[in-house]
Amino acid sequence: MSSTPASSEHGVVQKYDRCLADLIVKSGIGFGVGVVASVIFFRRRAWPIALTTGFGAGISYADCDRSFNPARIPGTRIIPSTESK
Repeated sequence: MSSTPASSEHGVVQKYDRCLADLIVKSGIGFGVGVVASVIFFRRRAWPIALTTGFGAGISYADCDRSFNPARIPGTRIIPSTESK
């Protein structure tokens, strides 16, 4: 193993990878829930599948946005640093 520090570019790539994996998982779960709901409750209509897949993608987008911009987490305050004189 090398002892060189990881670059900031590597951290950004890891965040994008996590966001993509999260998008695939949550959209897939939404798709599955939509298929089951469509078959059981809505006489095989397409709109429950699209709706729940969209919900999964939207939740994934919100989580990804929070990982790239932590100031958007509810209850978080940004305290400016004071300059030492």
